[in-house]
Amino acid sequence: MAENMPKRKIKDSVFTNLFQDRKYLLQLYKALHPEDHNVTEDEIEDITIKHVLVDADYNDLGFSVGNRLMILIESQSTWTLNIIIRALMYLIQTYHDYFKRTNQNLYGSKKVNMPIPELYVIFTGERKNIPDTISLSKEFFGGAEIAIDVEVKVLYQENEKDIIGQYIIFSKVYNEQRKLYGNTKQAVTETIRICKDRNVLKEYLESREQEVVDIMMTLFDDEQILKAYAKDIEDNKERETERKTAERMIKKGKMTLEEIADCVPALTLDELKQIEARII
Repeated sequence: MAENMPKRKIKDSVFTNLFQDRKYLLQLYKALHPEDHNVTEDEIEDITIKHVLVDADYNDLGFSVGNRLMILIESQSTWTLNIIIRALMYLIQTYHDYFKRTNQNLYGSKKVNMPIPELYVIFTGERKNIPDTISLSKEFFGGAEIAIDVEVKVLYQENEKDIIGQYIIFSKVYNEQRKLYGNTKQAVTETIRICKDRNVLKEYLESREQEVVDIMMTLFDDEQILKAYAKDIEDNKERETERKTAERMIKKGKMTLEEIADCVPALTLDELKQIEARII
């Protein structure tokens, strides 16, 4: 992989890194709840769960505010209603950990205490008829009454006045620079320069600029690795299909191996000879 190739899941990594800092986590909370003037950093606790569904980097964020709220957020650049399912699974696991952490007995007679959940998705892609709120009942069961429903609020507004809107701007600036410069270091540095000039995440980018560059310039590109793995699987499927085709053609005995080789290009003549030897 080229040395100047940035990680494709760049926004997810910056998202996670940004809100690991309790100062910015507090700003995030105040953007969601501007009416809460008295909350402090000490009341904000990061409860993000790592690797809930798969063993991979996540663009998820979970935090609690005292014992009052449990807020789970996912950032996405591509739209899918499956976000609702992920949010439900994430919420269940987070509550499981909460009850364990607070030593509450779910099997006892005493009613447990639990914080109110809030679920959000920060959408950084192009918005086309995406609603402000999505729900499990509406999107998957036609609005029917179901045993448990899940509602997820969708945040998509660019806004230089709050940290959520700034993160969305940052993500879109990077998309624009990537269109101009491709997946290169120039796209990364231009994104940082433009955002600092616009006062978008300026304090964060200035204080951690090298760290941000390092994150964005990750040598191991998960997406490219996944694509290569998927291609290997597809190639293996193609070879297996052609192997079975070759076996049928050899059994019929109407064509030479050389002629069969022209019909199944994924297999070499030597491989065809080995197949013939096993059949005979």
